[in-house]
Amino acid sequence: MSEVVSLAGFSVTRYGLFRLFKYAVYCLLAYNVYAFFLENHTAATTIFADGVSFNKVIEAYNDSIDTLAWVLLLLVFELETWVLADEKLKGSTKWLLNAISAVCYVFIVYSFYGYVSEMVSLTHLLPATASACDLAGSGGWSIVLGQDDYVALTAANCGSLADSQLLRLAEAQVLGDAAVWREIQWLAWVDVINAGAWLLVVAILAFDVWLQLRHELSDSMMRYSQVVKGLLYFTLLLCAIYWGFNGSFLDFWDAFLWLVAFFFIELNLFEWQAETSTD
Repeated sequence: MSEVVSLAGFSVTRYGLFRLFKYAVYCLLAYNVYAFFLENHTAATTIFADGVSFNKVIEAYNDSIDTLAWVLLLLVFELETWVLADEKLKGSTKWLLNAISAVCYVFIVYSFYGYVSEMVSLTHLLPATASACDLAGSGGWSIVLGQDDYVALTAANCGSLADSQLLRLAEAQVLGDAAVWREIQWLAWVDVINAGAWLLVVAILAFDVWLQLRHELSDSMMRYSQVVKGLLYFTLLLCAIYWGFNGSFLDFWDAFLWLVAFFFIELNLFEWQAETSTD
């Protein structure tokens, strides 16, 4: 597969630009690991004021751990579907790629659990027992402005919550308007749906690669796989659009880049399958 010089009619020059664009997208996704780490670390200092215990690491740094695992898994798919020739995908090389994939799957599934845990924790909201300004005087409280967006509650900003229906997290000193909490809950649900859809995508894609290595990925199975994955990609696109309107730009940008990246992987698989089916 790596010996193919053209891709879907691209000339050598255009193919070179295509590869440059593809690997630029991969690099941007790798940078997002750092961007999510900074965002998670800022939020963790508020939610886990007493420090992040070991069993809470996945919940506190869920986005960054999840993105790192996905970047590594993306590179494995790129190696399997394009870079390495079929005859090299065996023996110690195949075992190494399988081991990396297995570790990534563990963290991806665990991150999915983290998204579910975060969503469940957001259902544990309690009415505030005092006004925002009274709580500001006691110290240690924060205001939630959006998902992973917090500021310290002070006498200077407590007045902004004077006419709000105040709710607080059951396990943290975080205060917010009921409407803001509802928006965050919806975003948490989208996180869960997005993570679940991606799990199904990579499961089907891994099965496609396994069949292709056995030369058993027929045209009919390929079409069926593409239909199912197409529905999942559409779901993921809807999640990205939702983040574009209601979430952070980083969430939208990351979701968009992942869709583009896996479009490249799907092209790789299509070319690989077409190449071997004509042999």
